[in-house]
Amino acid sequence: MIDTILARDSFLLSTELRLFWLVAFLYGVSLFLHIAYLLTKKNSVGKAAAGILWGVVVVHAGMILFRTVEAQRAPFQTLYESLSWFAWSASITYLYVGRKWKDIYLPGIPVTILAMGASLYALLSRSPAVEPLSPPLQSWWFEYHVILAFLSYAVFVVSCSIEIVYLLIKPCLKKGKSSGYGLDLNNIEAFHRTSHKLVLFGFPLLTFGIFSGAAWANDAWGRYWSWDPKETWSLITWTVFAMYLHSMTIPKWQGNTASVFNILGFICMMMTFLGVNWLAKLLGIPSLHVYAV
Repeated sequence: MIDTILARDSFLLSTELRLFWLVAFLYGVSLFLHIAYLLTKKNSVGKAAAGILWGVVVVHAGMILFRTVEAQRAPFQTLYESLSWFAWSASITYLYVGRKWKDIYLPGIPVTILAMGASLYALLSRSPAVEPLSPPLQSWWFEYHVILAFLSYAVFVVSCSIEIVYLLIKPCLKKGKSSGYGLDLNNIEAFHRTSHKLVLFGFPLLTFGIFSGAAWANDAWGRYWSWDPKETWSLITWTVFAMYLHSMTIPKWQGNTASVFNILGFICMMMTFLGVNWLAKLLGIPSLHVYAV
């Protein structure tokens, strides 16, 4: 009986890994096509890149559902699972937001870089083993916290991608040059406003994510806030995005100053998600979240 269970679990895990490698490969194909679009400026290439990305998102969603059934729990306990969830949520958010654009595909480059990078990082360096929930995760706040946090992360990824494209294309348009990427002086500002709208949507999600995390911490460790490195960096991220939103209300800061805050907020978000765990482990800084490394 035990041998049968182990054989079944081994088969399920190997099937999942094959699917995940396929997902990572398809993210790479989409990235290659996005870069080809950058070089050729052909809309047909951009549409193919977006089409491949739609396909990989569907396959990835099926893989995540497969993992959920396999593990009999939410599929974002370990860093392996969280990286997969991050790649998928960022990609699906980009595709959903991008439906209102016509022939604008450049933001797909940063998104697919992150999606492929997260997938490969999970596959090459993290254990895919299905593990039981560790004691700190055995709280009903856990799922609410992670879903809110990762949804805000996905929104910030797309917002930063738009911000980067805007900063690169706007100077060319000011010089009277055609971008050739579906952006011109008539639509670039509307395109850029999407970045602000995304942060307006993501900031409350991040706020609720932090509050739910505090409630989860109280359930798990008996205190709402302990200035743990991950908690501290989540507060830094929240503060930087608050500064971005504030800067967008001041006319003379709405240009490059606001853009810097948006990109800095993204960097802080990535530090909260991944960097702080590495630093805590590398430097031996006490952290209640090192189990997620």
